[in-house]
Amino acid sequence: MKRIALFIIIFSGIIFFSGCEKDDICIDAATPQLVVRFYDFFDTTSLKEVSELKVQGFIGDSVYAVITNVSTTEIKLPLRSDTIATSFIITRNLDPEDETTADIDTLVLNYELNEIFKSRACGYVMSFENITGTISTENNWMKGIEIITDTLIVTDTIANVKIFH
Repeated sequence: MKRIALFIIIFSGIIFFSGCEKDDICIDAATPQLVVRFYDFFDTTSLKEVSELKVQGFIGDSVYAVITNVSTTEIKLPLRSDTIATSFIITRNLDPEDETTADIDTLVLNYELNEIFKSRACGYVMSFENITGTISTENNWMKGIEIITDTLIVTDTIANVKIFH
């Protein structure tokens, strides 16, 4: 009788623990950002720093700060996953003491959205495909745009867009 009770306890334990699943931990499931690098308009292979760069994204009539007052040759921009276009107001200020020297242009990025299943723990991340971009120039400091990679899936370490100024 003791053997049958022991067998039932061991068998019940095996059944009980076999129903458990391992814990899923989500690592590296962030939706990637668009990498934009700034190049010299006259020497299109040379990076050119933008002074006092400020980037603002807007949704409807609201404007949100994305990057404020940096001098850099590369930025990472988040793309909206709730619509097929994202717009940014990009400002460079040649003289931080004088706001009237600010050059303002608008970058509009259009794309197609595609959900990619990462895992049960992470769920879905967005990929952005067939990316196109236009610059509406108010001060014309940005002279041109080139889309290098029109698909943004997993990585955000390589440049996707070149802006010439």
